[in-house]
Amino acid sequence: MSIYDFKAITIDGDEVSLEQYRGKVLVIVNTASKCGFTPQYEGLEKLYKQYKDKGFEILGFPSNQFAGQEPGENLEIQNFCKTNYGVSFQLFEKGDVRGEKTLPLFKYLTEKTTFKGFDLNHPIGKKLNEMFKGKFNEFMEDNSIKWNFTKFLIDRDGSIASRYEPTTEPEDMSSDIEKLIMEPK
Repeated sequence: MSIYDFKAITIDGDEVSLEQYRGKVLVIVNTASKCGFTPQYEGLEKLYKQYKDKGFEILGFPSNQFAGQEPGENLEIQNFCKTNYGVSFQLFEKGDVRGEKTLPLFKYLTEKTTFKGFDLNHPIGKKLNEMFKGKFNEFMEDNSIKWNFTKFLIDRDGSIASRYEPTTEPEDMSSDIEKLIMEPK
């Protein structure tokens, strides 16, 4: 099984098969417009512009599951992303990335990867770690999405190459993206 076995609904309401991304290097990310990590849209867009002509795509999946930080409807989300961050990569409709109604793609991604913890050198990473410690210990022990802007790097074969927690800035993924882009097709 690979990510090509899944379908998703774009932010414009069109169902697409992820098969259309076969042969490309991808970053799949859950996003939110009112989060401390929201400025990562800028870094993601920069990566997209830098590598899109080399067979690279970013797929953004808005979710309102983390402290209500994505309250808008799809059109509002799309307008916010374009207006504030110039987002031109593909966004999908708002949905769940953990819990009972998890999008099948994110269920697959989290079943196949391990939560590695937050970078405690990151100011928000310290806050998230403290917030979850004690109160939500069991949550920290599974591989579910913990917060907005968890990123998954997918190779050209549709396999998961790496998982990056929200405390990883998009530009810190550049060398891993470049390695996958340089691999022969």
